[in-house]
Amino acid sequence: MDNSFTTPILFLIFNRPDVTSKVFGQIRNIKPKYLYVAADGPRQDKPDDFIFCQETRRIIEGIDWECELKTLYRNENLGCGFAVCSAITWFFDQVEEGIILEDDCFPDISFFHFCGDLLSKYKEDESIFLISGTNLQNGNKRGNGSYYFSNHTITWGWASWRRAWHHFNYDIVDIDQSFKSGKLDHVFQSISEKSYWRKKIKMAELGKKNIWDYQWFYTTWKNNGIGITSNVNLIINLGFRNNAIHTFLRDSIREPETLNSIQFPLIHPAKIIDRFADQYTFKNAFSHSISRLFRLTKENGIRAIWKYSIPKVLNKINEFRY
Repeated sequence: MDNSFTTPILFLIFNRPDVTSKVFGQIRNIKPKYLYVAADGPRQDKPDDFIFCQETRRIIEGIDWECELKTLYRNENLGCGFAVCSAITWFFDQVEEGIILEDDCFPDISFFHFCGDLLSKYKEDESIFLISGTNLQNGNKRGNGSYYFSNHTITWGWASWRRAWHHFNYDIVDIDQSFKSGKLDHVFQSISEKSYWRKKIKMAELGKKNIWDYQWFYTTWKNNGIGITSNVNLIINLGFRNNAIHTFLRDSIREPETLNSIQFPLIHPAKIIDRFADQYTFKNAFSHSISRLFRLTKENGIRAIWKYSIPKVLNKINEFRY
């Protein structure tokens, strides 16, 4: 493949040379003309971080194609919340549109062209906030298009525009007003779903979770934005392992094992939110439903569920006052 892929790519790395090397291999295959790499710094309380961070950064030295490379390498650790969103801001300060890949999001090659095509098609449509290659529909195709429109779009391998990201604010202070006023009711399909997301985003507002994506979801919903989701899964998340920060339990819905290629030319659907797809995503990938609990118990075993649940129960107790 020649060096003709001109959509800018932001590659977010940290201290995992094994998964970083795998994802970088796919980036090498596409040979982007513009590559931005951001790396958080080592944690002071983790002595091995310095070595692993340096080893991870050396992978980027493997660029062997014509490429304009820009790097943002932190000396201090900002955490997986602020480090990521500030890197995305840095990226969009320099480009109008682009693809964002974290070190554990392994993409099919067609993912890059899927994002490139749709970034161009919807560049002027300010209602579209992001494009995702992660499909959590467990093989259920939604409609006849190459993708569907959604209020619940996953940020494991995604793309966006400066025009959308400029709405983002890491520090949010108006969650109670937005939820109580009904401004976000168009997003949720049940009281339990609304309650779930209010609690999750409230924890982000209070700084109880070192995250950025809940703030991004909230930004999208608050501004009546919607997302695009590929109708086949184009990303495998390699981060579901014991030393992952935000993922621990085996989850066959959130961790699809099949990596697909999407067909071109793309078939463009009508711009209508697929409520069935959103309902499926919430019920099977996020909710605390009994059916999901049974599935996770079957996939992980009671001991793993118990170990994972203890801190969750403690957090729940703290959440009751909000």
